[in-house]
Amino acid sequence: MITTANRLNTVEEYYFSKKLKEVNQLIIEGKPVINMGIGSPDLAPHPTVINAIQEALLEPNAHMYQSYQGLPDLRKGFCDYYVNNFNVSIDATSEILPLMGSKEGIMHIAMAFLNEGDGVLIPNPGYPTYQSVCNLLGAKTLLYDLAEENHWYPNFEALEKQDLSKVKLMWVCYPHMPTGAQASLELFEQLIAFGKKHHILIVNDNPYSSILNDTPLSILQVNGAKDIAIELNSLSKTYNMAGWRVGMVIGNSENIASVLKVKSNMDSGMFFGIQKGAIEALKLGNEWFESLNEQYKRRRELVYVLCEKLGVVVNKRQVGMFVWAKLPQSSSSELFIDELLYEKSLFVTPGTIFGSQGEGYIRFSLCVKEEKIKEAISRL
Repeated sequence: MITTANRLNTVEEYYFSKKLKEVNQLIIEGKPVINMGIGSPDLAPHPTVINAIQEALLEPNAHMYQSYQGLPDLRKGFCDYYVNNFNVSIDATSEILPLMGSKEGIMHIAMAFLNEGDGVLIPNPGYPTYQSVCNLLGAKTLLYDLAEENHWYPNFEALEKQDLSKVKLMWVCYPHMPTGAQASLELFEQLIAFGKKHHILIVNDNPYSSILNDTPLSILQVNGAKDIAIELNSLSKTYNMAGWRVGMVIGNSENIASVLKVKSNMDSGMFFGIQKGAIEALKLGNEWFESLNEQYKRRRELVYVLCEKLGVVVNKRQVGMFVWAKLPQSSSSELFIDELLYEKSLFVTPGTIFGSQGEGYIRFSLCVKEEKIKEAISRL
């Protein structure tokens, strides 16, 4: 037997990878499972986006290796998106790097900046990949608790009491996943000031900013943010292109060059046709988001009804493509969702997969057609 690397002992198979095997087995057995657990958009990209990838296949250089930094028009499209949505100016030649989905950017950033033993601040609850990547690299995870009574914002007073001398990077994600909490400019200003004070790189993961959100924000709107902050973004949710794997990382030229050193040793450039489709997506204006969000609004209203039937409580100020709901007091998230799965053939996500602060909560995805949500309501 060939033994595996020790780093594999620090991580487990991703929750959804394991749980979906169980869900799929129930479907094979004839159970009519409605999957409201996964945030994978079920809606199609705009027709112009699909046409662009189809037409790109016939171009002479379509099937060649592509630049590690992406097509110039793609970088310009990302920059225009940031100007139009956040009033943030970005140098298209040096301050932005296209990614094969922002998830790979989490690993690239970590590899570019973290040494073994470096401290990393990770939100609890938060996206599990932040911690998995740190574990794989031998970095030291320092969880910072987020609580509903503090709007799911970091408690800076508690953070200041910790030994931050070895902390090198802090992950934040606003709009927050999984809770849907929206940031404020004041919060971003606090984060930038905190990062500068302690020489900590602040990385904001920002893929949900345009979904059911009237006031999209970027941490880069704060004066001087590029000195200490990097932002990830993605076309997965905003343009229904999750399987295309198109994202970006933005920061000052030195930080982007560091990430490029890692990325250029990990892949050989993004497929030409996907880049051409992404360029077309980034040209879409407000009409696209209005139409997309109108569909998500209708779904969210139905999920609110479903939550009422289940006796769970929802803060209706949350944004993004999920609904985060609080269970009755002393309820176990995992027992609750298993009961739903086996008694009602309805799969939702337990809050515990996002950290201990997610206990007592569940999360519904809005990537489910209205008729399916209505069916789920009728089962209750």
